[in-house]
Amino acid sequence: MNSHYFTSPEGPGRRRTLTITLRGTQVQVQVDSGVFSADRLDPGTTVLLETVGDPPPSGTLLDLGCGWGPIALALARASPAARVLAVDVNDRALELTRLNGAGHHIEAWRPEELLAVEPDLRLDALWSNPPIRIGKPALHQLLRTWLPRLRPGALAHLVVAKNLGSDSLQRWIGAELGLPVERVASSKGFRVLQVQGA
Repeated sequence: MNSHYFTSPEGPGRRRTLTITLRGTQVQVQVDSGVFSADRLDPGTTVLLETVGDPPPSGTLLDLGCGWGPIALALARASPAARVLAVDVNDRALELTRLNGAGHHIEAWRPEELLAVEPDLRLDALWSNPPIRIGKPALHQLLRTWLPRLRPGALAHLVVAKNLGSDSLQRWIGAELGLPVERVASSKGFRVLQVQGA
């Protein structure tokens, strides 16, 4: 099981610096053991960042399941006037996101703490490489919690590997959440799904 999806890692980390290309710009980031994709920019995240247009220039933007923060950092760099939120259940991931997002107005939160403070939170965009491997029940609960928070007409973009059920997830979002959803990109075995707030 991929424990980083559920709990914060215990014991000392192995923090190091990576140089990555983030939407055409090279940046240096800190990564660590016990956090998703600790040795590179995940291929799915790369597809998401290469295929989705710019986020809204203002409003509230969310990176759901932020890991060490590449999506949040991309959102903040593209939309410096927006409020950028990053959520994860892994405290080491949140620490890295705060570090990597220093100077970029990124707020990193545990999801339950953010929703306790802002129970009526509404979103102007949501980008995510969602944790598919946590299993369908947990994944569906995650999406039930966050996708309905999209403002009417606001867009979420989710990147999902085809062999990990992107097509069935697309059907589930449409049928169970009643939100318009379509595949807007397909590359390197990944699909990018676009969900529109109702």
